[in-house]
Amino acid sequence: MGMRPEGRSPLRARCRPLRYFEGKDAYTAIDGERTMMEPGDFIITPSWTWHDHGNESDGPMVWIDGLDMHIVNLLGASFRENYPEPEFPTNRPSGTSNAIAGSNMLPDGYEHRSGTSPLFSYPYAIARESLGKLASLQDPDACHAYKMNYINPLTGGSAMPTLSTAMQMFPAGYETAGYRSTAGTVFAVVEGTGHIRVGAERFAFVPKDIFVVPSWVPYSIAAAEDCMIFSFSDRIVQEKLDLFREQRGIALA
Repeated sequence: MGMRPEGRSPLRARCRPLRYFEGKDAYTAIDGERTMMEPGDFIITPSWTWHDHGNESDGPMVWIDGLDMHIVNLLGASFRENYPEPEFPTNRPSGTSNAIAGSNMLPDGYEHRSGTSPLFSYPYAIARESLGKLASLQDPDACHAYKMNYINPLTGGSAMPTLSTAMQMFPAGYETAGYRSTAGTVFAVVEGTGHIRVGAERFAFVPKDIFVVPSWVPYSIAAAEDCMIFSFSDRIVQEKLDLFREQRGIALA
């Protein structure tokens, strides 16, 4: 979790961060389009795009910055360029990306060459509503309760080509069966309290807590009250390389 001050010069880089924000009255701008951020929002900075951030409130802006930089550096493909001015021009109205690709339709002749979703802002309110509807239609999964993945609307695949991202809902009193996979996963609690067992350890959690489950370590999550938990992992890369493996319903120590 990090904090960025207002006024930092825009840059573009080879790595693809994701944003998961806590605070208010702050924004991210991507290639000239600004979006205001609300707690729980998922924001993508696509590869090699100008981006900057600003804070119009009198309090701090804080978010989790999840980077794919290690695999990018391993491939020798990490680049960075600073914009010569303090701020990149805002030259597209807010909501442009959503108007183009956010309604299961595309403008005739539209081309998008990046493997990253053309949407860079995924509001938390929409994710929460979608999970609530899912919960009204089916029983929770034994290992994941209610889980929905953020997708690229053009392909139906992962919103980012190097990171898998998801939001989960855990009903009050629900405890998942033991689960493990080769995907190292970072979890961030948006709402609710409960505890997670990771291997032989047990940790209580509250909103804004962050916990990590390493590769192939079994875990289960128990919700004391309704919980919403965001996560990101390297699963999509492992799937592309035929390396991903999972095991469900296993006993924890």
